[in-house]
Amino acid sequence: MEFIKAFVVGGLFCAIAQILVDNFKIPVPKVLIGYVCFGCVMGGLGVYAKLVGFAGMGAVIPITGLGFSISTGLINEINNIGLLGVFTGGAKAIGPVLGVTLSIAFISALIFKIFKIKDKN
Repeated sequence: MEFIKAFVVGGLFCAIAQILVDNFKIPVPKVLIGYVCFGCVMGGLGVYAKLVGFAGMGAVIPITGLGFSISTGLINEINNIGLLGVFTGGAKAIGPVLGVTLSIAFISALIFKIFKIKDKN
């Protein structure tokens, strides 16, 4: 049942994004930014944590989960060290994810460059 809930919630996020892009002609970068902001606001209000409790990784894996992680990190750091947590909380929360993402992108670029793999577009 856990897999079904994760699939439905994650799929719903994807379906809404696709509708925004296809039917309302909203550019993809704006949809992504909107999703991150949505995750931040809902995380700050405590609503997104309930969704994560219900759907598990179906709510964490989409880009809204990044916003949720940022807001959760900010709240935790503000509670721990005070106002300075505004500047450090988000970076501590998403730093490892960002590091891995950039490393994988760099390694992929090297592989494409070394083997001269061309984009088909």
